Amino acid sequence: MNLQVDARAVFAYTANHELDASKRTVLFIHGAGLDHSWFGLQSRYFGYHGWNVLALDLPGHGRSAGPALQTVPAMADWLLRALDAAKVASAALVGHSMGTLIALDCAARHAARVERIALIATAYPMKVGEAFLEAARRNEYSAFDMHTIWGHAPQVPLGANPNPGMWMYGDTQARLERLAPGVLHADLKASSDYRFPGGVKCPTLFILGRRDMMTPPRAAKALQEQIPGARSVVIDYSGHSLMAEAPDAVLDALIDFLR
Repeated sequence: MNLQVDARAVFAYTANHELDASKRTVLFIHGAGLDHSWFGLQSRYFGYHGWNVLALDLPGHGRSAGPALQTVPAMADWLLRALDAAKVASAALVGHSMGTLIALDCAARHAARVERIALIATAYPMKVGEAFLEAARRNEYSAFDMHTIWGHAPQVPLGANPNPGMWMYGDTQARLERLAPGVLHADLKASSDYRFPGGVKCPTLFILGRRDMMTPPRAAKALQEQIPGARSVVIDYSGHSLMAEAPDAVLDALIDFLR
């Protein structure tokens, strides 16, 4: 689906289905430097099992026009304008990494529009290392390498991909290589600078990878303590890129949470 938000082109994957006002909507929010396709299995499943699906490309990512937004609150406000453009009153939000901060901010400041949130690979604060930030600021390829290597569990280069025909490292780097200069740095800095206002009261699920080097499960503890009744699923064998490393386990957790 092609939308217009702030007079700029925005792409949303809808699992090849028209939006139906009688159905609930689940909105997928990707992480830093990535795009809608990061949720390939999960978004496709819900689109074919009775849900409206919107897997958005944030500004400057994938097929959406730039420029990239500079702060998480600006991304959260933009997300609401994207829902307006799609004529969707409210949605369940599923975020990954930076996308979890966007989902949190939406749930905190726009509670009437958010039914529930699922946070995949999250941390608070989500501090980004200075070497990573600086490499991204300089648009150096080493930033892509850091993103890719740290973004997967150590066994990934040695094992098979659960998604047939895909190479996890190459898949991530191909997405990053398509970014305009400055986009990855904007995302990383926005994540690192974000301050959570608190006050989330909607049902919340944490999906965490035990081998996650970027956002280890212990880094989500501060958030878990601030959200009453939050549930958690920890996937033993996955790193930060849970939707690729453990696609079926992530999907099972989402099905149980959203049904």
